[in-house]
Amino acid sequence: MAEYRKKVLLKTIEYVRGAMPPDSTGHDWWHVYRVWKNALKIASYEEGADKYIVQLGALLHDIADYKFNGGDELAGGRIATKYLKKAGASEETISRTCHIVDNVSYKGAKVKNAMKSIEGKIVQDADRLDAIGAIGIARAFAYGGMRGNLIFEPKIRPVYHKSFDEYKSSQSTTINHFYEKLFLLRGRMNTKTGKRLAKERDAYMREYLKQFLKEWKVSP
Repeated sequence: MAEYRKKVLLKTIEYVRGAMPPDSTGHDWWHVYRVWKNALKIASYEEGADKYIVQLGALLHDIADYKFNGGDELAGGRIATKYLKKAGASEETISRTCHIVDNVSYKGAKVKNAMKSIEGKIVQDADRLDAIGAIGIARAFAYGGMRGNLIFEPKIRPVYHKSFDEYKSSQSTTINHFYEKLFLLRGRMNTKTGKRLAKERDAYMREYLKQFLKEWKVSP
């Protein structure tokens, strides 16, 4: 069993690296790699977590992000299912992995988290860690620029979205994204380890924003 799982994981690494296109918004192979490694780190502290499912979920979590698939939040699960069947994974493995892929994304400030499994919660924490801190700031501005979002406009206020449809269709500023998502993630970590790792990154973002707003207020 161990040798079989190792083969599937090696196939999955190769598949994901080949499937993820070059990307300037922070949704590339290296994002997946960081999530994978952080998920393993968190899983090492979580008793009972199946590291095989954690790794498959982390590696496949962004295989078809809704943001690049016309807002289709189930595209990732469909593609992951097709791949895992071809790789010879069991139906149970496919079901557990695709639950992670379909539910990992943040869907709005007032939208309830639908992740059920401990493996999924670990992957979600790892994904959220990559959305905050220094890397999170870089990714936020890269993605905001791709979408044509303004960096900041004081007259545009943050919105705490009540539904996923509202969240994914909103057009805001990148600075508002800090309030609408990034500053909320530390409090939404699922695991003790995730919360611990998020603390430093959250503090860094808040200091960054203080400096940003201080510089913004300088008169010409």
